[in-house]
Amino acid sequence: MREGSYTYKLFSRSDFSAFWALFTDNLINLMVLAGVCQFVFGMPSEIVYGRILPGAAVAILSGVAAYVVLAKRAAARHGRDVTALPYGISTPVMFVYLFGVIGPIYWATNDPMLAWQVGIGAGFMGGIVAALGAIVGPWLKRVTPRAGMLGTLCGIALVFIGTVPLATIFEQPYIGFASMIIILWGLVGRFRLPFNIPAGLLALIVGTAVAFSIGEARISLEGTGFYPPLPYVGDLIAGIRHLFANPELFLVLVPVQIYNFIETMNNVESAESAGDHYPVGVCQITDGLGTMIGAVFGSPFPTTAYIGHPAYKRMGAHAGYIIGVGLVIPLAAFLGLLAFLNNLIPEAAAAPVLVFVALSLITNTAHCVKPAHMAAVTIAMMPHVSSFLMIKWGALMGALRATGVEGLPQLGDEALTAALLQQGAHFAGHLSLSQGAILTGLIWGAIVASVIDGRFRNAGGFALAAALMSLVGIIHGASLHWPALGPVSAGYLIAAAFLYIYPLFHREGATQNDNVVLDEPPAAPAE
Repeated sequence: MREGSYTYKLFSRSDFSAFWALFTDNLINLMVLAGVCQFVFGMPSEIVYGRILPGAAVAILSGVAAYVVLAKRAAARHGRDVTALPYGISTPVMFVYLFGVIGPIYWATNDPMLAWQVGIGAGFMGGIVAALGAIVGPWLKRVTPRAGMLGTLCGIALVFIGTVPLATIFEQPYIGFASMIIILWGLVGRFRLPFNIPAGLLALIVGTAVAFSIGEARISLEGTGFYPPLPYVGDLIAGIRHLFANPELFLVLVPVQIYNFIETMNNVESAESAGDHYPVGVCQITDGLGTMIGAVFGSPFPTTAYIGHPAYKRMGAHAGYIIGVGLVIPLAAFLGLLAFLNNLIPEAAAAPVLVFVALSLITNTAHCVKPAHMAAVTIAMMPHVSSFLMIKWGALMGALRATGVEGLPQLGDEALTAALLQQGAHFAGHLSLSQGAILTGLIWGAIVASVIDGRFRNAGGFALAAALMSLVGIIHGASLHWPALGPVSAGYLIAAAFLYIYPLFHREGATQNDNVVLDEPPAAPAE
């Protein structure tokens, strides 16, 4: 059918249910990032509610506008109704920016303003990387096993998105359990709730109601007001300058933005499998530009096409649901209503949604990789456990000093490291694994997946790349440095040499070992 000959209705009745699902997802992301920035990193409410949230709203509004246009074009091209791609702040990438970019700057300088400036600088530069995905994305996707890419995100999901909120639930069990059981019922179990109320929305309502009933919630207008979006070019330039003065921060934002644009590719492919075709390059550029626009207006956090298009397609949604999100979120941000909701809804009421996000990411990964590749996913998660331990050990030492304990050694002190080893705490090993955990997880996941598939040269290539990166401190190092061959670098070189050379001495198929005991019995033969 000729483009332009079909009249596409932007709104359908099904958009209402889809709107609440997507709105709740975006709302919780905004509440979480606001809470972390304000109460963990000590940013004043003027930055959080006056700059970050309005900037994020501008980014969401601009991206929604672009995806509505793409939906109209797709409908006109194919002569039928389509569902617009969902859009918002990327949940996994948001946590990486919080704890991989903003957090380290704040913990090193105790300067929340500098942490915000570096954050928006990282967001702007990350947007450029995301947009460049239209050029290099297909090649990276071809050489990198999906298990490695998704496995390292599963590690972040397990320890930061899942475990920490779960601990919050157990700290306030009356509130957390009331909210958690609704999330398990409606989102994990996928059972119907009264009047088809979205589970995320009902969980927030019930958790907040329980908090009020036991005196753990209050109505506060603190932080509310009119916050028009304004460009912060000077602060953006200051943040970018700090990034180039500390280039090791690029080692966090570049790989996670690579994940972001590859995930955009995966989500566009998912939409295509549901019958809606969108140009992947245009979508990657849209995500990158949306992130850059948000950074100019004060938001460090990348935006992206969300996962879940097939679910909204099954609901019968058109484009109205993302239009609703694109209008309501900016309105709430500009009028300070997000500050009101953040003050109103207790952390334990929102935490179960984050637990669900972690569960969903890990289980979706298990469904979309080959069963044999779960070994690769598992090893890709492990460096993030080490990263989590290093952060908590540092927090423990800080807490001890804050309570007046004197004469404490610094983490890394030789005597302390030896004493920890005697107690079974492998500080040196965890420190090495935690340095560049995102890349380390991706690399080891890729190596294991490639070995499983018999792609030894591909596995060797990742081992060689890891050797080169460890030589200069990109991974397993505190900072970038001139090339220096250490034990870890040498280990990677040995692994690469084995993967390249050993298969050359065996004819194809001769490396298969039929005497290995399988973890699972073979499937029974068909009768």
